[in-house]
Amino acid sequence: MDSSKLMFRDGLMQGERILVTGGGTGLGKEMAEGLLKLGAEVHICGRRGEVCQATAEELVAKHGGKVVPHPCDIRSAEMISEMNDIIWQQHGPLTGLINNAAGNFISRTEDLSIRGFDAIANIVFRGTFYMTHDIGKRWIEGKTRGNVVSILTTWVWNGSAFTVPSAMSKAGINVMTQSLAVEWARYNIRLNAIAPGLFPTEGMSARLNPTGSDEDRKRSGAPMGRPGEMHELANLATFLLGPGVEYLTGQTIAIDGGAYLAGGGNFSQLLAWGDEEWNAARDAIQGQNQKDRAKRTV
Repeated sequence: MDSSKLMFRDGLMQGERILVTGGGTGLGKEMAEGLLKLGAEVHICGRRGEVCQATAEELVAKHGGKVVPHPCDIRSAEMISEMNDIIWQQHGPLTGLINNAAGNFISRTEDLSIRGFDAIANIVFRGTFYMTHDIGKRWIEGKTRGNVVSILTTWVWNGSAFTVPSAMSKAGINVMTQSLAVEWARYNIRLNAIAPGLFPTEGMSARLNPTGSDEDRKRSGAPMGRPGEMHELANLATFLLGPGVEYLTGQTIAIDGGAYLAGGGNFSQLLAWGDEEWNAARDAIQGQNQKDRAKRTV
């Protein structure tokens, strides 16, 4: 990430200790890097512990500072609690949380298995709540301030055909954000969310554009005619986590180049696909899943 494109003063996030779930790759890694550059102590977690370790070493080698990796499957409330015990005991209380870990793939809903539904819902819906709940209770008990930013999508407002488990789960987290913003404001805990448009990453492309045939449609969906750039997302996350906007809570902000306003920003165009396209997409997604499973150590 080009430091010249970060819009904040050096050292802005000094004294902040922020956990980024799914921080070893993709959008999580980009946001972790942006926060590190501004002085935050960054913790990252993910199911693939060796990936988080490699990311931490890479970011510290590039920028200095402190990045602490944690192997953690957020589908397990017990693993979350154990990880947060370690953070609090060895490093001190977190001041911020980015709920970034997610899973998604395109599928006709009639082809979706219960196992496939649970694979998404257990990460996005349950895992995000488990993490927010565990950390929120620690902040309340310790009488310390806290700040949560959850990464959603614009589908929370209008749904999305062919990604129903993700749309349902992220809509639930949107409501969680609104609800806890009211309930926990008295504890000096803020909750906001970001709804990104197209920010291409390897994982996203492998499951939401598995055949490569959909990229042009998604690019043209934004009136700006381009995907988002990573520094733009990192800047927005920093704005929500940083000092100076303490009165802002319970909001979900879209950053999608106008795609949601122009055409819904979802996958309704895939109604044109037939069995051949869906079979090819399913085969490609299964191949990517097998590659990912081979890399996991937790």
